[in-house]
Amino acid sequence: MFSIIIPIYNEEKNIEILLKEIKLSLKNYKNYQVVIIDDCSSDKSNLQVQNYIDNNIIENIYLLKNNKNRGQSYSINHGIKNSKFNTIITIDGDGQNNPVDIPKLLEFYLSHDEIFFVGGIRKNRKDSFIKIISSKLANFIRSRYLRDGCSDTGCSLKIFEKKIFLEFIYFDGIHRFLPALFKAYNYKTYFISVDHRYRKHGSSKYGTFDRLFRGIKDMIKVKKIINSIKSK
Repeated sequence: MFSIIIPIYNEEKNIEILLKEIKLSLKNYKNYQVVIIDDCSSDKSNLQVQNYIDNNIIENIYLLKNNKNRGQSYSINHGIKNSKFNTIITIDGDGQNNPVDIPKLLEFYLSHDEIFFVGGIRKNRKDSFIKIISSKLANFIRSRYLRDGCSDTGCSLKIFEKKIFLEFIYFDGIHRFLPALFKAYNYKTYFISVDHRYRKHGSSKYGTFDRLFRGIKDMIKVKKIINSIKSK
């Protein structure tokens, strides 16, 4: 039993493809739900999802709608809070994560009781050169500063426990620092290489350098949280 959390913003041409791939990749699984959080899209993303719901193309699919554009962290947090199951899987709605990797991560997670977080590590990334370089730089700085043992915290494909996630102090950007937070609370983490694909439609919603500079502020915030945990 698990809940798949998918935040979307203007992904009308990607979400239908992604949902078909998820259904095919999880054909051997029955008891799961898909929770899609539409972050106030201006296109027809929510209509695409509603069509899947109305025609029962995937059982147990739910659509949540933000009343205004609130960002990825808020959307993920909103979806997790409204999910049914304790095992949470997050994946981006742009189709760059490959759903065929979900069973691989899930089987490892479910077969290792001592592991509470499993994250994907994108190999052979299909992004622009500038985005790849800036991401590697940000990951290097973050990993050295927070010592979270993760070389790619930006990969959206993750599996973890809902009840542990809800213990964390929420802040905008939290989804990029889950490995550090799990580790700070002494929950074991593990990372597995996953596929990464070119974006078929649309463009990234997040500025490369804006994310880098904002990430530095978030790192300092997370460091303070970690230090406060260790001092208890």
